[in-house]
Amino acid sequence: MSKDKKPAKAVALQWDGKAAPKVTAKGEGDLAEQILKIARQHDIPIQEDNEILVTALAQIDLGDEIPESLYLAVAQIIAFAYYLSDKHPLTEEI
Repeated sequence: MSKDKKPAKAVALQWDGKAAPKVTAKGEGDLAEQILKIARQHDIPIQEDNEILVTALAQIDLGDEIPESLYLAVAQIIAFAYYLSDKHPLTEEI
């Protein structure tokens, strides 16, 4: 890894369609790469290149719901994941 490149960061969210999404995994470096690898293996949509949001989400304890201040940003990602999966909210699970 070059000196200029920051270690990878990853945060995984779970959403049941009712309550706010919860942080289910988070990490930097090798742990982040492992989270991303598992997501890819399970065809889980990945939103990349949003360091500000990942940094904010990484401050949340595992198992906790995201705060209301992040609802809009996370809702946009969930909507994009539905679009990529060609599924519809409220009628199907991602």
